[in-house]
Amino acid sequence: MSDLLRGTLVVSLEQAVAGPFASAKLAAAGARVIKVERPEGDFARGYDEAARGQSSYFVWLNRGKESVVLDFKDPEDARVLQGLVARADVFIQNLTPGSTRRAGFGSGDLRRRYPRLITCDISGYGETGPYGRMRAYDTLVQGEAGISAVTGHPDAPARVGISICDISAGFHAYAGILEALLRRERSGAGSGVKVSLFDCVADWMAVPYLHEVFGGRAPQRGGLHHPSIAPYGAYSAGGRQAVNIAIQNEREWERFCTDVLQQPNLVQAERFKTNSERVRNRRELDAVIGAVFERLSLSELERRLEAADIAFGRLNSVAQFAAHPQLRTVEAETPAGSIRLPADPLRWDDEAGEQVRRVPALGEHTVAVRAEFGAAAQHVKEGSNAGSRRLGRASED
Repeated sequence: MSDLLRGTLVVSLEQAVAGPFASAKLAAAGARVIKVERPEGDFARGYDEAARGQSSYFVWLNRGKESVVLDFKDPEDARVLQGLVARADVFIQNLTPGSTRRAGFGSGDLRRRYPRLITCDISGYGETGPYGRMRAYDTLVQGEAGISAVTGHPDAPARVGISICDISAGFHAYAGILEALLRRERSGAGSGVKVSLFDCVADWMAVPYLHEVFGGRAPQRGGLHHPSIAPYGAYSAGGRQAVNIAIQNEREWERFCTDVLQQPNLVQAERFKTNSERVRNRRELDAVIGAVFERLSLSELERRLEAADIAFGRLNSVAQFAAHPQLRTVEAETPAGSIRLPADPLRWDDEAGEQVRRVPALGEHTVAVRAEFGAAAQHVKEGSNAGSRRLGRASED
């Protein structure tokens, strides 16, 4: 089923994480993705050297794409890019706010010229409003959206350890593009998808927002403890390996007290009788749980939790995650050799396995793509001067 988008051409002026994430999902679904890079390349190529001397971010997000180097400020390269867009089904960009419009590649103008084209603009804060022109990166948006305020230990905020704002925007862009392709199947017309990092995680911040605006106080940072449910968090077994446990309802609380803590008298104790009471008296509750868990080995604790049908999981290191028995991996070819990565999370019943997709070297496909799309580029070059002027004065989208 990984060829569902076969025959779909995606042209993406992308960098960093959000745009490449969206186009990577399209490539995984069978689309042909032509990644347009500046002469110096997507700056994510230089983020680190962890993957055989290559950027871990770039290897993760650019499998199965073609890399073409174009400087769209150069008139000849701009004509090549116009030739690409003329044949494209989808055009994605997540460059600095306004840069594509000023260069003559504003999404509104492109759709007027190519009515079946689907455009996707990914920005930090949207294209309007007081932050519309601000540059934005993941950690900055985490701070602006209050994510850091609800993440970390009580004494200090923290950054979520992965690029959650970028990933959220990339996922929403991917979903929006799929919806636009379905709409085009029905109407024959393209459409414009607009996604911002801030909007995406603002939606995910709905629960803290509702607590603050209507409840009078946002959930406080609690480290590995859930702010609204108790017991729900990490506890040490035998003073060593930490174990996460989660109690979701009163039936589980009763089994936890009776079979795991082996203190059935706690079930109806006033200070722990309901979830709200347990949250209010979390410090005392944690002391009771900690005293029991301290005496148990990890294996004995896990045996009790499993027998009581209580949800639990180990607090693993990244090294332990990398060796996790449930982890599925897939091979990717890169200019520096083969690398294994976590497999695509989307699975189909009738799919044999994920295909090996190559990570492109910078400009690896420039010559071939120029040759393939040369006729379209020449057509753009020979187009009317009036049309060229209209593109040069691209209007606001």
